[in-house]
Amino acid sequence: MDWKEYENITKYIYEELGREAGVKIIGYGKSFKVKGNSNVSHQIDVLTTHSDGIHDYQTAIECKYWEKKINKDVVMKVASIIDDTNIDKGVIVSKRGYTEDGKSFAKQKNIGLVELRELDETEAKETNFPIAEMVLNFKIKRKRPKISNIEFDYVDRNTELSKIEPNQMIIRLENGNEVALNEYILSFEEELHKQEPSKRIKKYFELENANIINYLSKEIAQTRGLTMYGFLELKNMDNTRHFNIVDEVWLKMKSILKIIHIQFQSWA
Repeated sequence: MDWKEYENITKYIYEELGREAGVKIIGYGKSFKVKGNSNVSHQIDVLTTHSDGIHDYQTAIECKYWEKKINKDVVMKVASIIDDTNIDKGVIVSKRGYTEDGKSFAKQKNIGLVELRELDETEAKETNFPIAEMVLNFKIKRKRPKISNIEFDYVDRNTELSKIEPNQMIIRLENGNEVALNEYILSFEEELHKQEPSKRIKKYFELENANIINYLSKEIAQTRGLTMYGFLELKNMDNTRHFNIVDEVWLKMKSILKIIHIQFQSWA
């Protein structure tokens, strides 16, 4: 087996055993990439999604078919990708386990660690108990931008709008172009994603000689600009799900490995 087959086996196991819990594979493989807030694209071995019935959560899985234990440097890399892409959870799957500093850093960053390997003949003879156990812990730190207030800098206070309804409002610029208020909101939310959680941010958008219009109520007012206030909200969502994967994992792995071995023989 090589790293590519190891990734495929990992993807297959998560796909098969996670199906009852609503886990789905979004993408996988060397060519699968996700662009982060930094505009840098990150390669992700396996990306899954699952739902609690209300929200969808993503998990990035890094596969390491190495003959040595995984240290903190690998965990740090996964943690930085999770942070840049706003993916909810990271999991590392290793053939040889983890160093103590790797385990410690993973615990601090809420990165799941899984050891997935084939049972050798000695281990098989020494125990009748299933040897593999995989636990996926979906403790999620969810980050989302939250806008607390929007204020318009009105030219004439006597004409200010009675209520701000973002989905009903457009801004007519001095050149006649019309822009939905939601576009400014999206721009501000992108800024909030780059900030530290809970840090209060204020941003002013200059709109010289523009009009703010509520196209349902037909209200209109002249404005010099608008100010938005907000922060990046961080929520710890304890939506833990455990998959105790024992006999079934190894039965599936044995079956897959046998198929791969036969395919290699036929190709040779």
